[in-house]
Amino acid sequence: MADKDKPLLIKRYASRRLYNTETSDYVTLEDIARFIRDGRQVQIVDLKSGDDLTRQYLLQIIAEHESRGESVLPIDVLTDLVRSYTTQAQSVVPEFLAASFELLRDGQSKVMENLGAINPMAKMPGFDAMQAQQRAFLKAMTGGMMPGATTAEPEAGGEAEKPQEEGGLDDIKKQLAELQEKLSKLNN
Repeated sequence: MADKDKPLLIKRYASRRLYNTETSDYVTLEDIARFIRDGRQVQIVDLKSGDDLTRQYLLQIIAEHESRGESVLPIDVLTDLVRSYTTQAQSVVPEFLAASFELLRDGQSKVMENLGAINPMAKMPGFDAMQAQQRAFLKAMTGGMMPGATTAEPEAGGEAEKPQEEGGLDDIKKQLAELQEKLSKLNN
């Protein structure tokens, strides 16, 4: 059984074929990508010189996925990466990218932990703020006429803070008439 904490050693022969030292067979770039997706660390070394080729092959895997239309990196990000190789930002970019992906991994693991809960979305950081933004957006778009919302102004019957009933045809007609009235006032 392979030790998953230790990087999987892949040797590149002079023929450019890649050899998995754990299973004693040849592998492809897609096999290496699968190992990585399964959580394995890999190290690819040139058999003759001993040079570490891991970075080169990982970039090649990314390039192949991008060329097949499996785009993950926006053009702006790719452009900025190329630009970082020719500027002083070169020293900051690797640390920034590493920190960004670490945050992404942490966020993904927190989401996965919350998936088992009854309402996993409610436990996500910032969910309440996101809900408040959505309510404010809907209120702005509907002119305050949202099903299930409470009205702060007294209605014709003098009732304040009355919840509007969802699904009632009369309520929908009333809301539609009010919206049409507001639209006609805006057009004048």
